[in-house]
Amino acid sequence: MIRNATSDDVSAIHAMVRELAEYEKALDEANATEEQLREALFGERPAAYAHVAVSDDDGELVGFALWFLNFSTWRGVHGVYLEDLYVRPERRGGGYGKALLTELARICVERGYGRLEWSVLDWNVPSIAFYESLGARPQDEWTVYRLADGELAELGAA
Repeated sequence: MIRNATSDDVSAIHAMVRELAEYEKALDEANATEEQLREALFGERPAAYAHVAVSDDDGELVGFALWFLNFSTWRGVHGVYLEDLYVRPERRGGGYGKALLTELARICVERGYGRLEWSVLDWNVPSIAFYESLGARPQDEWTVYRLADGELAELGAA
């Protein structure tokens, strides 16, 4: 049901990234190309990793988890940051999302990583309920900040 993504999966993952962006009401911000995704996952210096959920019934890719390593200076070990978790709407409730998260948790435990973390939009109540059912807890005391586009370029040029 869950396996490492291959370069042959990039088109399907890219399509699901766009579906996720549409669900999150931000399709206009999803500018990554298949080529960029392929390079990030399978290039000379991979920056991210992906697992896919495959239907036992028909072999169709029905979901994915895209993640990368982070590092905790407090714990002194790596962790996994889950950038995207997505299961196609018609396949939700079939255990694919839990299986993807279970695989990432297994990787963390096996490799001695200290955390598995991700962000979720505060209006995404179904996902929040799902994550909390697995034992995940919100980190309400932290606020995410971001520099991007013009602000990033301006600071980088200073």
